Amino acid sequence: MSEFLAAAVAFPTVVFSVLVLVVLAYWLTVALVGLDFDAPVLPLSLSVFVLVTWFAALAGTVLTPEGNLRHAVLIGALLVGGLVTRIVMIPVRNWARPEKPASRTDFVGRTAIVRTARVTETYGQAEVTADDGGTAVVQVRAATSTELKAGQTALIFDYDAEGEFFWVVDLTTGG
Repeated sequence: MSEFLAAAVAFPTVVFSVLVLVVLAYWLTVALVGLDFDAPVLPLSLSVFVLVTWFAALAGTVLTPEGNLRHAVLIGALLVGGLVTRIVMIPVRNWARPEKPASRTDFVGRTAIVRTARVTETYGQAEVTADDGGTAVVQVRAATSTELKAGQTALIFDYDAEGEFFWVVDLTTGG
């Protein structure tokens, strides 16, 4: 145990030993205070980097004799810490990536079922299904030459942001 403590307080491990204590204090504070993170990627990646670098420096300190090699241990520990952290954090970054917020334009290109008695150039509603399986009743409009009736399948081909409605066309006749 005394050899472990001697290596933990020897250069270059001592630098990272202090940082390990800071990381430990941080995560204990998070646990005790109950802070909630949406995506704690930065604190987590810094913690992984500090712990891996500390372990690499500790191993290098134990395996190398006193002298000029300790600076090489420091550089090696930093390189190992950076590489391992980068590899370990790949799945975490993918998990923590925020989802793209839903947009009305996501419905463009989808089919919808007409829910009102008719759809004209000034009036109509249809039900459309989103990626997550949920449905929404949206305002739709048809071109002058087309009038859709309840129960027909229509294709949403455009969104009018100013009027806040979707342009649809009869899918069964193609126009």
